[in-house]
Amino acid sequence: MAVVRFDTKIAVLLRDELATWQRLNVTTFLVSGLAATDPELVGEPYADADGTAYLPMFRQPVLVFAGSKEVLTSAHARALARNVPLAVFTSDLFATGNDTDNRAAVRAVPRDQLDLVGMALHGPRNAVDKILKGARLHG
Repeated sequence: MAVVRFDTKIAVLLRDELATWQRLNVTTFLVSGLAATDPELVGEPYADADGTAYLPMFRQPVLVFAGSKEVLTSAHARALARNVPLAVFTSDLFATGNDTDNRAAVRAVPRDQLDLVGMALHGPRNAVDKILKGARLHG
């Protein structure tokens, strides 16, 4: 099989102090925003040899990174400066239970005071690499 190199990168950046359940929860919420706003990121539906249909998934890998609160704050500022669309997840969202309250919790806090625990972005590979400066591949 030929290795495909994508011109773009899908990345999630998580605060390194999150519990495992929080990392998984934040990641799933964040990537849903990317899939919802850029249909070209999603491939065709799957099917097994018996013809059972399955939902489509992203066309390219999603790389997950970790970093400190300061790394997230810096990456957030760099993404905004580069006009790279992003999804954010703040610590306040752990206390809400629905989409309306989630949006209200983010809206209540000025941009430079958001307590970010995660963000997801999709953009040109080089731009995403520069935005994520200081983060390490989650492991």
